Amino acid sequence: MTKDVLLSIRGLQFAAQEEEEIEPVEMITAGDYYKKNGKHYILYDEVMEGFDGNTRNIIKLTEDSLDITKKGVSNVHMVFEKNKKNVSYYNTPFGSLLIGIDAKSVDIAETEDDIDVKVKYNLEVNYEHLADCSIRMHIKSKEARDFTLS
Repeated sequence: MTKDVLLSIRGLQFAAQEEEEIEPVEMITAGDYYKKNGKHYILYDEVMEGFDGNTRNIIKLTEDSLDITKKGVSNVHMVFEKNKKNVSYYNTPFGSLLIGIDAKSVDIAETEDDIDVKVKYNLEVNYEHLADCSIRMHIKSKEARDFTLS
């Protein structure tokens, strides 16, 4: 994997009250990659419309966990570990939310030029179940010819 990467993140929520699926949200951006002490790190900046400044995102991947830290306009430290509930405050320009992340599965597949991440989790806000969610990430070297989220 090279230092310069392309990152695709797709999120999907299933509302707790309805069985109707909400449209997925997908973002594709450039980022920086490095590996240290057996852990993968991906760093990228995110801009929120209507706000000055940006949010620095740090993704840390281990064999069986996903760790996302956001610093800037929004601030949060989210940890996704299979069969473990993690609680954190999500600080936004509109106020703080107490979120709970109960990961049901964390699957990480790595090849020489890319990393695929699939996470399924339950999301709580203020100790109330909000939605069943999934995250799909695809990290690929910028030099790679094909960039698709399979």
